[in-house]
Amino acid sequence: MSKPPYLSVLIPALNEGSTLQEVLDEVLHVDEQMEVILIDDGSTDNTWAVMEAATADARVRAFRHERNRGKGAAVRTGLEQASGEVVIIQDADLEYSPSEYPLLLKPIREGRARVVYGTRSFSSHASFSFWYVIGNRVVTLATNILYNCYLSDMETCYKVMPRQVALSLDLKARGFEIEPEITSKLLRLGERIYEVPISYAARSRAEGKKLTAADGMKALVTLLRYRTWTARGTR
Repeated sequence: MSKPPYLSVLIPALNEGSTLQEVLDEVLHVDEQMEVILIDDGSTDNTWAVMEAATADARVRAFRHERNRGKGAAVRTGLEQASGEVVIIQDADLEYSPSEYPLLLKPIREGRARVVYGTRSFSSHASFSFWYVIGNRVVTLATNILYNCYLSDMETCYKVMPRQVALSLDLKARGFEIEPEITSKLLRLGERIYEVPISYAARSRAEGKKLTAADGMKALVTLLRYRTWTARGTR
């Protein structure tokens, strides 16, 4: 029996055929024992074709939702299929750099943390919307107030943790509210989230940015909903 990979990279995608291959190339270039779990969330472009071709690499597996179910549902599908010791979520665009995986994994390997977030500084950029940055700060501030913590970037895609911790969260979200759900439940479990600065190259709405103001409101509702959550078996 082959040894399970150390890292499971979950890549949910919706109509990201134009960038997915480049992201995959960067991910697979990382010097790490990994598996890559691709989830096509009902794309109508060539995303699924790119994914199918990528499975020629033994490290890659691909799964498909016949209809769009949301990022949260895609992440949950990926998590169900993962076998690695540690999992990380990777967006299928070019906003985040997989080359920074070693920085994110270092605190876990050294025993200094179990959960690591890659935090964006929003200090050097070219295409951020003012309201996008303010919205991110608002939901992060709400997280800090509601959960008595001090995070700088709750909405970051780069959330790294042991697979068993991720499974214990019993995730339910279908859409982008997966981000506050993960954070809320981690904090309710008493996990201390270790933040590592990362680079970030935002894309514009015209380039495919999908988050909206409505997603910000859903994030706030999700943070409130899970303020009193307890894991199964601990009630």
